[in-house]
Amino acid sequence: MSSRGLAMAPPAKNVVVYRNGDPFFPGRKVVVNQRRFLTFEALLNEVTKSIHAPLAVRNLYTPRHGHRVVELGDLQDGCQYVAAGFEKFKRLDYLNHGRKELRGTRKSEGLQVSPCADCRNTDLSHTLGCFYCSVFRNGDLLSPPFPLLLSKSTPVQWDALLATLTKKADLHSGAVNKLCRLDGTQVSGGEELVNGHYYVAVGNEEYKKLPYFELLVPQDSACRSLWYVD
Repeated sequence: MSSRGLAMAPPAKNVVVYRNGDPFFPGRKVVVNQRRFLTFEALLNEVTKSIHAPLAVRNLYTPRHGHRVVELGDLQDGCQYVAAGFEKFKRLDYLNHGRKELRGTRKSEGLQVSPCADCRNTDLSHTLGCFYCSVFRNGDLLSPPFPLLLSKSTPVQWDALLATLTKKADLHSGAVNKLCRLDGTQVSGGEELVNGHYYVAVGNEEYKKLPYFELLVPQDSACRSLWYVD
């Protein structure tokens, strides 16, 4: 290629990509230039590998408003984007690792939901007086599990827990009526929840036995007990 051709080539763009629905994923830097990515699909394939997505990335969205990016030329240097498959855009505060979305407590009901990101480690969560569960959505193999932080010092009120799960899961079928283990057995009370374990939020429909863990938790994660990758 001539020096004139190199000079006329569009400059590379540095962008940061987050994982859709993952409140703790810190983002991955991707350098976009037309010599490396001839098509938008080629970029999506690279992003799939870069962020260790459980399923192929097929869409990029702006992190605040969820506007869809449709071609390479739409990307802006120094900006952030959210990578998703065919599932809908999950509205979180990605630029702050989702902590604003998860911040808050319901002390009056004995339920505490993710007030601090440092409790992502299950051993540390025990030290700080709380424990973590991760929850899948029944029949949904596109959305990663969401974290649920519970207080060890206050008994969980089951109705309050189901109300919180309803809000966080946003099931197509409506309210969460039960919580199941991955083998389909139903959890009947907060005392049965185990730190670091995975569960499935279920509405009025039957529990759908699917490979949630195998498909939605990164295989190369340093700690597969939580949806988090350094």
